Amino acid sequence: MKVTKMFSPLLFIAAVLFTGTASAYDPGMTEEVCKKPQFRDFNLPVYQEPEKAEVPPESTLSFMVSPWAKPDTIKLTAKNQNLEFTVESNSSFHRVKAKLPAAFNGQYVRINVTAKAELGCYDKNGWLIKIADK
Repeated sequence: MKVTKMFSPLLFIAAVLFTGTASAYDPGMTEEVCKKPQFRDFNLPVYQEPEKAEVPPESTLSFMVSPWAKPDTIKLTAKNQNLEFTVESNSSFHRVKAKLPAAFNGQYVRINVTAKAELGCYDKNGWLIKIADK
């Protein structure tokens, strides 16, 4: 009898602690977090002040986009003009390739890219380049 009286407060404390952790579960926290698309490995030299690197005229540019981006939502522009591009996809990334138009020779051009992820969020990026004269 003394043993049960000794364990009853311990059982009460254990029951209170267990119900506290069980009620901490929130089913609203199971929603998925959207990962924004990532852009990397731009192949052309970016224009920066000390180096002032120039790109050859009508160069082919390429970069990679993360695999959770929808390839049909990728938009590529330069000087507010849409650029034609191709997308090669595999399970690890989407590779985007485009050719710089001859109209941009000798100019500074900002290449802008946007894409949407599978869950709906989007991201954008851009690179400033200087295209050499012919």
